[in-house]
Amino acid sequence: MGRLHIVAIAALGCFTFGWIFTGQRPWGASALCALDWFLVNLLNRVVDLKEDRANGIVGADFVAAHRRAILVAGFSLLAGSLMLAPALLPLRLAYHALGFAYNWPLFAGARRIKQLYFWKNTASATGFLLTVFGYPLALGPRVVPPGTIVASAAFFFLFELSYEIIYDLRDAPGDAAADVRTYPVVHGVRYASYLVDSLCVISLSILASAYVAHVVPWRIAILGVGPLLQIFIYKRFVKRGITSRDCINLTWLGAVLLIAYHGWVLAGLPGVV
Repeated sequence: MGRLHIVAIAALGCFTFGWIFTGQRPWGASALCALDWFLVNLLNRVVDLKEDRANGIVGADFVAAHRRAILVAGFSLLAGSLMLAPALLPLRLAYHALGFAYNWPLFAGARRIKQLYFWKNTASATGFLLTVFGYPLALGPRVVPPGTIVASAAFFFLFELSYEIIYDLRDAPGDAAADVRTYPVVHGVRYASYLVDSLCVISLSILASAYVAHVVPWRIAILGVGPLLQIFIYKRFVKRGITSRDCINLTWLGAVLLIAYHGWVLAGLPGVV
């Protein structure tokens, strides 16, 4: 129900970029990143029942049967956790305000962000930047120049957008039924796939250019393996019809790559230290 694959990739991203940017391992920031993504994803499941059922998402019936309890538990846990890490409170409030607007309309007759063309994916990618980049930078001293952070953020933002559209390819039938105007719903699978390819190539180009210009070090440039693998793998999924399991496995692959990255660092092997 909490989409643990997304929680894992967010927490590991926070831990990875936090270590790169501050020279410290941000355990606390990563734990709160995981908690916040779990809560937003959990509450999102309550709101997305119509499209989740149409798309055959596992757990939709359980969420429908326990909707009130999930809402109470989710908001209670959020309220109780806000006292943790006061330095992160402004960022956490901004993230959860964005998550609330993503899931619920701000006033009667309005659309939630998730239903808005372009803004749906942009809001989600912004949430990742707030948590994956913002949390560790708010808690630790920065040991890299601003240009390194800007180039890394541009790479990560575009790469994350490509993930969003892949999930939208999976969810197109339910999103259309719920009037969620994603790129696949509005333009079709072919255009959306072209957009995924473009985002991956541009994000990789930004990283490669920044490395050549000595703006980012090799330990960041090596993360470009992510877009390369994603293009190769997701195209095979789309060709035969992308499924929920495909999207989850693609996300877990990203998490495994980040774990392997840190295993390489801990082993003291050359290339990223």
